[in-house]
Amino acid sequence: MDLRRSAIARLQIGPRAAHRAGLAVTALATVALTGCATLGNPPASEQEDQPYASAQSNLTSLSEVVAQHPDDPQAYNMRGSAYGEAGKDDLALADFNKAISLDPNYAQAYANRGLIYRNTNQLGPALADYNKALSINASYATAYLGRGIVNRQQGHIVEALNDFNKAIALRPDDAEAYYNRGLLYQSQQQNQFAIDDFSTAIGLTTQKAEPYVARALSYLAIGDAKAAASDLDVAVQDDPHDIKAWASRGLAYERLGQTDKAAGSYAKALNIDDKYTPAKQGFARVGGKVGQSYQTF
Repeated sequence: MDLRRSAIARLQIGPRAAHRAGLAVTALATVALTGCATLGNPPASEQEDQPYASAQSNLTSLSEVVAQHPDDPQAYNMRGSAYGEAGKDDLALADFNKAISLDPNYAQAYANRGLIYRNTNQLGPALADYNKALSINASYATAYLGRGIVNRQQGHIVEALNDFNKAIALRPDDAEAYYNRGLLYQSQQQNQFAIDDFSTAIGLTTQKAEPYVARALSYLAIGDAKAAASDLDVAVQDDPHDIKAWASRGLAYERLGQTDKAAGSYAKALNIDDKYTPAKQGFARVGGKVGQSYQTF
């Protein structure tokens, strides 16, 4: 499918200056052919209410707010958001349900509940909640983004593209919208479009590892291993525990013929998880040896 986007201003990314430390890694495991690691979605928060924000990160304080304002849907929405961030999905859902029962036209609570459903792979209820939020507020950029992610996960490519385009039109500084549209283009082998969107996302956020990894995968897909390696150098320094970044970096340097750096990257991934198949296969391909030290930079 040939996806065509509307004209959107793109941010030009200047040279990156990542320091190059002489790091070495010892391979703890061995073992042999896959390509790139897949990339997950970055976390999204649909919570945008400002009241009680000073207590947002403190569940005890938020519970006190709820106790003091038992009929205030915003109080439940705020606490539900904090529960969601803490991974307490059942408690989050209970609070969003309560917020919605108190105010059936509370768009943010529907979007927040949609996020919990989405993160727990309940895509049907998630889609229904995003649709409800948008029926209440047709200019709610966050709900378009959330619905776009659900549509992409369900394989509804055109619908997802339309949602991401709408989210970007409403909020052109939203890095997540560009990132997720980039993932959509990438899934359709529209890698130059994907690279453009990942570049814009990189320019708009300080959470850099994931868009750098994603852009590197598209560079690898179009045969630009040098650009991919450069991106992955940044990604692994930004998040040294990102196993997918290390394994993808190994592939980039493998394609560049720099087998020592490739082995070092695969070894680093194996030191994080010695059962990670792309790293195991890549390490074997470049002749990696258990117990041998390799330079990563």
